[in-house]
Amino acid sequence: MKLYFVGIGGIGMSALVRYFLSKGDDVAGYDLTPSPLTKALTEEGALIHYEDNPELIPEPFRSPDTLVVFTPAVPRDHRELNFFIHQGNRVIKRAELLGDLTRRERGLCVAGTHGKTTTSTLLAHLLRSSHVDCHAFLGGISNNYQTNCLISEKSDYAVIEADEFDRSFHHLSPYIAVITSADPDHLDIYHTAEAYRESFEHFTSLISSEGALVMKKGIPVTPRLKEGTRLFTYTTGDEEADFWGDHIEIREGHLFFDWHYPALDGQPAGSLHVELGVPLLINVENAVAAMAVAYLCGARLDELSQGVASFRGVYRRFDRLIDDPRCVLIDDYAHHPNELDPSIRSVRQLYPDRKILGIFQPHLYSRTQDFYREFAHSLDQLDEVILLDIYPARELPIPGVTSHLIAEAMEHKDVVVLPKEGLLPHLRSLTSLPEVILMVGAGDIDRLVPQVAEEIRQHL
Repeated sequence: MKLYFVGIGGIGMSALVRYFLSKGDDVAGYDLTPSPLTKALTEEGALIHYEDNPELIPEPFRSPDTLVVFTPAVPRDHRELNFFIHQGNRVIKRAELLGDLTRRERGLCVAGTHGKTTTSTLLAHLLRSSHVDCHAFLGGISNNYQTNCLISEKSDYAVIEADEFDRSFHHLSPYIAVITSADPDHLDIYHTAEAYRESFEHFTSLISSEGALVMKKGIPVTPRLKEGTRLFTYTTGDEEADFWGDHIEIREGHLFFDWHYPALDGQPAGSLHVELGVPLLINVENAVAAMAVAYLCGARLDELSQGVASFRGVYRRFDRLIDDPRCVLIDDYAHHPNELDPSIRSVRQLYPDRKILGIFQPHLYSRTQDFYREFAHSLDQLDEVILLDIYPARELPIPGVTSHLIAEAMEHKDVVVLPKEGLLPHLRSLTSLPEVILMVGAGDIDRLVPQVAEEIRQHL
């Protein structure tokens, strides 16, 4: 089988690339720019180039029997994509290919406005480190495995991050689905909060009648389950659900909590005292959901306890790159107000007496236009803020929408707005290192993180 990926270096695309390479298929593709991920894919056997030019498509892949896969981020006037369309190749979205996989394997599909990458990666780790095992197609690089794709020789479970952008998750056929949250996002696609939530309700209708939905208690989604599909709720704190976590305690940088599970298939209800390997309050809820699904798939209690303690998190999901008494550097992917706010609060809980500098790159003009006030409110929790210019991704500029909108809406004014290339000179101009630096955003701010880390190390 020959596959050609347009946008091959995307985090979701690359997981599929790795899966098909592992199966011995021939894989090639195009991406806009080289990256560590495209370099790794090349070393694993993919043929990749970086110019949109049909003449650069390797000869074996130019035939009409090549399956062509693209992401919604690829513009419709892309020359290579149109070459294949006009030639009559089968051209499908990445989500359709994932959908094919969920009909071959038992898909464990994790959806939600936020929390899905950490939840799906933890679920994959719990199953992988148990006797159950799994495949996994993740939206982030697992720090346990240094990859976003896991291949199993014995399991037919496949953990899949279910992306709601462009209604991509409607192509999936889950065996078990998780919904972590449904806070309105991607309003450039959905336009209204009601349409956004309706897309999640349609997603629930796709779950197998032999499977289950594990849903955060209280989110405004009314499931449309097939007859036979089981519904489980989960939560944290004092309120109980089918699965819940409570008695959360942070001791000397370690986090512990009690995980409660229901009577199931002849087994009694009970609880498990566990340590969470990534000691953040925002991850307790994700852990409750991931443990629930792993338990439903047959993982033993001792395996769950060991797995949640050995979880090392996800690259760019609250990733501590420097942990020194003089300066801490944390990198996080948060790009929605409901991700940014708990991220900042978690830093405050871990470092209550330290001065915190936040460096935030807004992602998308439309999201900034919709949520600049909410971003400002979250950022006001920090001592100092640096706002980088908006990362446009697939969008054209919107008149009047810049990072200054956020800065002007903030109550405290210890904030500067800089282009990316101004960040390092600004940090070098500071008289002393901030005690904690939090870098957040979903654009290309990650390219700056190693440079900031190196700058810090030179001064420690």
